[in-house]
Amino acid sequence: MILQSLVIIAFILIIISLGKALFHLVNHKTEEQSQKTVKSLTFRITLSIILFIFLFIAVATGLFKPHGLGSKIHLQKPVQVETTQ
Repeated sequence: MILQSLVIIAFILIIISLGKALFHLVNHKTEEQSQKTVKSLTFRITLSIILFIFLFIAVATGLFKPHGLGSKIHLQKPVQVETTQ
């Protein structure tokens, strides 16, 4: 539950940062606004990369188990083709 909360919080922060960058981009009148846009986008990219690495490590170590379409595909038994000679 804690891992899911951290992921949700990270996604919310990413969306807030993206909105902040959009606001500064629309109001781009000074060099300071441009720097704020760059800082917001840099923060978003950094947070996204950290989240990706965190999720990769969590899945690899078994702390977080995916439960979607991909996991159901991996649980299916392979189909055996019979050949007649």
